[in-house]
Amino acid sequence: MQRDRPNVGIRLINKEKKVFWGKRVREQSWQFPQGGIKPSESPETAMFRELFEEVGLLPEHVKILGRTRDWLRYDVPTHWVKREWRGAYRGQKQIWFLLWLVGRDNDVFLRATQQPEFDAWRWTDYWYPIDEVIEFKKIVYERALTELSRFIPNMESMGEYLGRILEERKMRNESI
Repeated sequence: MQRDRPNVGIRLINKEKKVFWGKRVREQSWQFPQGGIKPSESPETAMFRELFEEVGLLPEHVKILGRTRDWLRYDVPTHWVKREWRGAYRGQKQIWFLLWLVGRDNDVFLRATQQPEFDAWRWTDYWYPIDEVIEFKKIVYERALTELSRFIPNMESMGEYLGRILEERKMRNESI
Protein backbone atom coordinates (compact mmCIF):
# COMPACT_ATOMS: atom_id res chain seq x y z
CA MET A 1 0.00 0.00 0.00
CA GLN A 2 1.30 3.43 -0.97
CA ARG A 3 1.25 5.87 1.92
CA ASP A 4 0.29 9.10 0.24
CA ARG A 5 -1.53 10.03 -2.92
CA PRO A 6 0.26 12.98 -4.62
CA ASN A 7 -1.98 16.02 -4.63
CA VAL A 8 -1.98 19.78 -5.17
CA GLY A 9 -3.80 22.38 -3.12
CA ILE A 10 -4.70 25.88 -4.26
CA ARG A 11 -4.92 29.06 -2.19
CA LEU A 12 -6.46 31.69 -4.44
CA ILE A 13 -6.38 35.23 -3.05
CA ASN A 14 -7.87 38.49 -4.27
CA LYS A 15 -6.56 42.04 -3.96
CA GLU A 16 -8.17 42.35 -0.49
CA LYS A 17 -6.06 39.35 0.67
CA LYS A 18 -9.18 37.21 1.03
CA VAL A 19 -9.04 33.53 0.05
CA PHE A 20 -11.38 31.52 -2.16
CA TRP A 21 -13.43 29.12 -0.02
CA GLY A 22 -15.55 26.54 -1.86
CA LYS A 23 -18.58 24.56 -0.66
CA ARG A 24 -18.49 20.95 -1.80
CA VAL A 25 -21.40 19.84 -3.97
CA ARG A 26 -24.40 18.64 -1.94
CA GLU A 27 -22.45 18.83 1.34
CA GLN A 28 -22.09 21.34 4.12
CA SER A 29 -18.28 21.15 4.07
CA TRP A 30 -16.06 23.88 2.70
CA GLN A 31 -12.47 23.63 1.49
CA PHE A 32 -9.80 25.01 -0.80
CA PRO A 33 -9.58 23.62 -4.33
CA GLN A 34 -7.32 20.57 -4.49
CA GLY A 35 -6.85 17.40 -6.47
CA GLY A 36 -4.64 14.52 -7.46
CA ILE A 37 -1.51 14.70 -9.57
CA LYS A 38 -1.59 12.32 -12.54
CA PRO A 39 1.59 10.26 -13.15
CA SER A 40 2.54 12.32 -16.22
CA GLU A 41 1.96 15.72 -14.56
CA SER A 42 4.16 18.14 -12.70
CA PRO A 43 2.60 19.74 -9.60
CA GLU A 44 2.19 23.01 -11.54
CA THR A 45 0.46 21.29 -14.47
CA ALA A 46 -1.88 19.49 -12.06
CA MET A 47 -2.58 22.77 -10.25
CA PHE A 48 -3.68 24.50 -13.47
CA ARG A 49 -5.84 21.50 -14.45
CA GLU A 50 -7.50 21.42 -11.01
CA LEU A 51 -7.94 25.20 -11.04
CA PHE A 52 -9.93 24.92 -14.26
CA GLU A 53 -11.87 21.79 -13.28
CA GLU A 54 -12.92 23.08 -9.86
CA VAL A 55 -13.02 26.86 -10.24
CA GLY A 56 -13.20 27.42 -14.01
CA LEU A 57 -10.16 29.70 -14.07
CA LEU A 58 -7.47 29.66 -16.77
CA PRO A 59 -3.76 30.46 -16.33
CA GLU A 60 -4.33 34.01 -17.60
CA HIS A 61 -6.75 34.64 -14.71
CA VAL A 62 -4.09 34.09 -12.04
CA LYS A 63 -0.50 34.80 -11.11
CA ILE A 64 1.53 32.26 -9.13
CA LEU A 65 2.89 34.01 -6.02
CA GLY A 66 4.55 30.94 -4.50
CA ARG A 67 4.30 27.33 -3.43
CA THR A 68 5.21 25.23 -0.44
CA ARG A 69 8.84 24.15 -0.32
CA ASP A 70 8.03 20.50 0.27
CA TRP A 71 5.16 18.04 0.52
CA LEU A 72 2.68 18.50 3.37
CA ARG A 73 1.04 15.24 4.48
CA TYR A 74 -2.10 14.08 6.20
CA ASP A 75 -3.82 10.73 6.72
CA VAL A 76 -7.44 10.39 5.70
CA PRO A 77 -9.69 8.51 8.14
CA THR A 78 -10.76 5.21 6.55
CA HIS A 79 -14.45 6.15 6.48
CA TRP A 80 -13.60 9.24 4.37
CA VAL A 81 -11.54 7.40 1.73
CA LYS A 82 -13.38 6.79 -1.54
CA ARG A 83 -14.00 3.09 -2.16
CA GLU A 84 -11.82 3.04 -5.27
CA TRP A 85 -8.82 4.30 -3.25
CA ARG A 86 -9.19 2.00 -0.21
CA GLY A 87 -6.16 -0.22 0.15
CA ALA A 88 -4.18 1.92 -2.30
CA TYR A 89 -3.59 5.07 -0.20
CA ARG A 90 -3.70 6.03 3.47
CA GLY A 91 -3.48 9.75 2.96
CA GLN A 92 -2.30 12.56 0.77
CA LYS A 93 0.89 14.45 0.25
CA GLN A 94 0.35 17.92 -1.12
CA ILE A 95 2.19 20.77 -2.72
CA TRP A 96 0.24 23.98 -2.08
CA PHE A 97 0.23 26.93 -4.46
CA LEU A 98 -0.64 30.52 -3.66
CA LEU A 99 -2.32 32.24 -6.60
CA TRP A 100 -3.38 35.84 -6.97
CA LEU A 101 -6.58 36.41 -8.95
CA VAL A 102 -5.68 38.91 -11.66
CA GLY A 103 -9.01 38.28 -13.39
CA ARG A 104 -12.42 39.19 -12.00
CA ASP A 105 -14.77 37.43 -9.61
CA ASN A 106 -17.12 36.67 -12.48
CA ASP A 107 -14.34 34.67 -14.19
CA VAL A 108 -14.97 32.00 -11.53
CA PHE A 109 -17.19 29.33 -13.12
CA LEU A 110 -17.97 26.35 -10.89
CA ARG A 111 -19.66 24.40 -13.70
CA ALA A 112 -16.67 24.31 -16.07
CA THR A 113 -16.85 20.49 -16.14
CA GLN A 114 -19.57 17.84 -16.10
CA GLN A 115 -18.83 16.96 -12.45
CA PRO A 116 -18.44 20.16 -10.43
CA GLU A 117 -16.63 19.94 -7.08
CA PHE A 118 -18.23 23.05 -5.59
CA ASP A 119 -21.77 24.44 -5.72
CA ALA A 120 -21.02 27.72 -3.90
CA TRP A 121 -18.02 29.86 -3.03
CA ARG A 122 -17.05 33.03 -1.21
CA TRP A 123 -14.05 35.15 -0.27
CA THR A 124 -13.05 34.82 3.36
CA ASP A 125 -10.31 36.02 5.70
CA TYR A 126 -6.96 34.39 4.97
CA TRP A 127 -6.75 32.50 8.30
CA TYR A 128 -10.47 31.69 8.68
CA PRO A 129 -10.35 28.21 7.02
CA ILE A 130 -8.09 26.74 9.72
CA ASP A 131 -10.96 26.61 12.21
CA GLU A 132 -13.58 25.66 9.63
CA VAL A 133 -11.98 22.81 7.68
CA ILE A 134 -12.57 19.17 8.56
CA GLU A 135 -10.46 18.10 11.55
CA PHE A 136 -7.98 15.83 9.76
CA LYS A 137 -6.90 18.66 7.40
CA LYS A 138 -6.41 21.39 10.05
CA ILE A 139 -2.67 20.92 10.59
CA VAL A 140 -1.92 20.89 6.86
CA TYR A 141 -4.05 23.99 6.33
CA GLU A 142 -2.25 25.84 9.11
CA ARG A 143 1.18 24.81 7.84
CA ALA A 144 0.36 25.73 4.23
CA LEU A 145 -1.22 29.09 5.11
CA THR A 146 1.70 29.95 7.39
CA GLU A 147 4.33 29.03 4.81
CA LEU A 148 2.53 30.77 1.94
CA SER A 149 1.81 33.96 3.91
CA ARG A 150 5.45 35.01 3.38
CA PHE A 151 4.58 35.75 -0.27
CA ILE A 152 1.93 38.32 0.69
CA PRO A 153 3.26 41.77 1.62
CA ASN A 154 2.01 43.10 4.97
CA MET A 155 -0.02 39.96 5.66
CA GLU A 156 -1.30 39.76 9.23
CA SER A 157 0.01 36.77 11.17
CA MET A 158 -2.33 34.08 12.45
CA GLY A 159 -1.84 35.48 15.96
CA GLU A 160 -2.79 38.98 14.82
CA TYR A 161 -5.85 37.57 13.05
CA LEU A 162 -6.97 35.63 16.14
CA GLY A 163 -6.48 38.75 18.30
CA ARG A 164 -8.52 40.86 15.88
CA ILE A 165 -11.34 38.30 15.74
CA LEU A 166 -11.42 38.03 19.54
CA GLU A 167 -11.58 41.82 19.84
CA GLU A 168 -14.41 41.99 17.24
CA ARG A 169 -16.37 39.34 19.17
CA LYS A 170 -15.92 41.26 22.41
CA MET A 171 -17.18 44.43 20.75
CA ARG A 172 -20.27 42.67 19.37
CA ASN A 173 -21.08 41.15 22.77
CA GLU A 174 -20.74 44.51 24.50
CA SER A 175 -23.13 46.16 22.04
CA ILE A 176 -25.83 43.47 22.40
